[in-house]
Amino acid sequence: MASSFLPPNAGRPNSQLCNDVLLVQMPIEVPAQWKKKIETKYPGIEIRSRVLRLELGLEANKIEPELWKGVTLACLYLTHPEELMSNVRFLQLTSAGVDRWIHHERYKSLDVAISTASGIHCPQIAEWVMSTWLMRNHNLLRHIESQKEGTWSTVRAETRDSAGMRVGILGYGSVGRQCARLATAMGMEVYAFTRTPYTADKKAKSDHYSIPGMGDPQGELPSRWFHGESKDAVNEFLRQDLDLLVLCLPLTTATEYLLGAEQFDILAEGTKRTFISNVARGKLIRTEALIDALHKGKIRGAAVDVTDPEPLPESHPLFSAPNVVITPHVSWQSVNNWNRMLDILEINLDRLDKGKELINIPDRKLGY
Repeated sequence: MASSFLPPNAGRPNSQLCNDVLLVQMPIEVPAQWKKKIETKYPGIEIRSRVLRLELGLEANKIEPELWKGVTLACLYLTHPEELMSNVRFLQLTSAGVDRWIHHERYKSLDVAISTASGIHCPQIAEWVMSTWLMRNHNLLRHIESQKEGTWSTVRAETRDSAGMRVGILGYGSVGRQCARLATAMGMEVYAFTRTPYTADKKAKSDHYSIPGMGDPQGELPSRWFHGESKDAVNEFLRQDLDLLVLCLPLTTATEYLLGAEQFDILAEGTKRTFISNVARGKLIRTEALIDALHKGKIRGAAVDVTDPEPLPESHPLFSAPNVVITPHVSWQSVNNWNRMLDILEINLDRLDKGKELINIPDRKLGY
């Protein structure tokens, strides 16, 4: 038999993704340079895309059935009918949470590899937390009102700097870790609360996407760790005389309405009045209890980027409650999000091709 001079892999694809079709729906056009890089890296892969425009409503963002034909890899925010997605074996979510997907058959199927966007929002959300905290401590809203009135205010309200204060972070994921980094830079002491304990062998490491120079990848910043799955464990954390309490928890059946009248009463028992920041989900807090706590001075104030209900109806009593800053779920927004999202997608395509475990894998039983 004649000897062959062909390389061992000749005639066979070098990539495991050569027969895959990737469908991407994001708020930007997929950059031509990124698309070319992926097509060069994985010869034979086909990339399709649609721009997501949430301001137009869900109906306008439906992807036509023709575009779904043959799709095996998808990068999405919105859910789509199971019959259109039946061939999808890899699902890259463009959200950090999975609550929109937990009832979808693709999410339930263990044959489908799933990854979230955890980590892409941490710089801007942490900046939102700290900017609203500083705005309150430095009375900036009062000074802005004086400017609008054209007056030079001579009122000297109490101003506080953050050095020596204590922040408690409920949920020490990527956002919580970046909040800890910023708080530490301002001289604050960090307490962290997680569902499970961080033992010496685990070393509190995060296996999620991390922007270089951001967060706390090794879990080194908290001076004290707390953990637990019960209300009693959370209540004990709330008794730690916190100046600032940041909610970074996912919304699950276990965390729904985690803070209610009982928890605000506990905060009121401390020697300090706590300022609460919620950048997670509105249903972590019972709104009527928050309003009551603000009116009665049980807490120093609150900054909420998420509410229950959301959006807040016109003239809702939370709007007129004292010492509260409300923004319409915008803390996650940044023009840098989508380049980071494409970074995660590229990392996971490489891992999928090599048969390695993805990054940002959610726990489907826990729902985050």
